[in-house]
Amino acid sequence: MVAVSLAVPSIIARADVAYSELAKFWTPDAQRVPYRAIETPGRIDGEKLPLIVFLHGDWQDGTDNESQLAGYGNGSMLWLDQAIRGDIPLVYVAPQTTGGYWPPRRVASVVRDALKRFPVDPRRIYLTGVSDGGTGVWDALKVWPECFAAGVPMSGMTEIAGLASIRDVPEWAFHGAKDNDTDVETGYDGAMVGSRAVVRALRALGATPRYTEYPNEMHVIWHHAYSTPALLPWLLDQRLDHPPCDFDVLPAPGALTWKGGKR
Repeated sequence: MVAVSLAVPSIIARADVAYSELAKFWTPDAQRVPYRAIETPGRIDGEKLPLIVFLHGDWQDGTDNESQLAGYGNGSMLWLDQAIRGDIPLVYVAPQTTGGYWPPRRVASVVRDALKRFPVDPRRIYLTGVSDGGTGVWDALKVWPECFAAGVPMSGMTEIAGLASIRDVPEWAFHGAKDNDTDVETGYDGAMVGSRAVVRALRALGATPRYTEYPNEMHVIWHHAYSTPALLPWLLDQRLDHPPCDFDVLPAPGALTWKGGKR
């Protein structure tokens, strides 16, 4: 992986949320996954709230429970600003991983703990991530496509194998056409391919993913992408149309099959 700049654009100067406002948690299981979390204001009469899980890139790996928020969560915290200004209550969590990889079980561990700590609607659990975190989004969706209402991977890659399982999962992918880290077509020139090729394969399967490609941008597109005005409203409009998963007793990969209806 090439060195990636985490330069923060001037838009962050208008940020509404201080890093210290995101509480620190560690999952109580053997994985002991560190994560930061915040609930935006506006909840009414015990309503259940959407949960957004942000997966960072590998240069923010570790166990300090702080690095994953660098660069205003690589722009993902702009959604918090949008939610606060629009009086939209939601729960945002940003876990941390090690080894430059997001095992799906690690993602599930954080979701399971967040469901116990916050008033989350289990039909409205969303995944987003950047770079290796974008890859982590696709990996988790492939393992448990029945459990997540939508995914927003950015600058990521994944294998063509397994895409049929997420054909019905709403996705909006983002990538820079001149990505200098994860090639938009070939990824790292291995089994995993970039977003353009993934989206093409999904559409060939009959899926209808949304895709935004920035023709003159490289790897770090995330502040641009997360500030897309229509993105958060689109995401929050997605929900499961079937009984939600029980994250305490997750099924084996591919064990559940739900057909028909709008997710």
